Amino acid sequence: SSRVVEIQSQMSERAVELLGLPEDRACLLLDVGCGSGLSGDYISEEGHYWIGMDISPAMLDVAVEREVEGDLLLADVGQGIPFRPGMFDGCISISAVQWLCNADKKSHSPPKRLYRFFSTLYTALARGSRAVLQLYPENSEQLELITAQAMRAGFTGGMVVDYPNSAKAKKFFLCLFVGTSGTLPKGLGTECASEEPHQAKFTNERTRFRNVKGKSVKKSRDWILEKKERRRRQGKEVRADTKYTGRKRRPRF
Repeated sequence: SSRVVEIQSQMSERAVELLGLPEDRACLLLDVGCGSGLSGDYISEEGHYWIGMDISPAMLDVAVEREVEGDLLLADVGQGIPFRPGMFDGCISISAVQWLCNADKKSHSPPKRLYRFFSTLYTALARGSRAVLQLYPENSEQLELITAQAMRAGFTGGMVVDYPNSAKAKKFFLCLFVGTSGTLPKGLGTECASEEPHQAKFTNERTRFRNVKGKSVKKSRDWILEKKERRRRQGKEVRADTKYTGRKRRPRF
């Protein structure tokens, strides 16, 4: 649908922006999980060249039909990135890397596949370049697994979270540096939040109050506080929070 295409384009734009490419020359980028080549279109518009890898022949057929400008490779990135060392000036990936956390075959070990992907990607990237991987993690464990394997493979960097306080707009970008550790870019929509850097912080403390969909359990203290906070933001009058907020009342005799 056009909405999906629009979101995909926005994320591609943001990923390329986070790459911090030099402005004076055309670069060669790798697009991991390129699908039908939507992010590639943006790369081409910006005057850069790209090679796309995808595991789905059907998606690549669509890319060919659309006559995208990049070169396409049918491959499973969990088996590694088959390009010569230092070939790429950057890598982007939109909504793909989390799939490496799924073991589809008995022989598939997610940590091994992630490590193989990251270590070969590290080699294929020029020193001083970046990889920006937008992903939809299922939970904090998945984020930690992915980040840990990237660091094991030699990358530095971490997670950039755009709009961390919004359920709908929140986006995770794993921003990785090759050979030089740059400063991690700021996530969008974090200015008003606390001043501390939004390095990837994974906490499990609050997850106790959350149900499967990531929402706080209804009527719990967290749920009430979040609701009151929302209403305050809408400019409504709300009672001050106290230690009694969300407590059960004792039954009266």
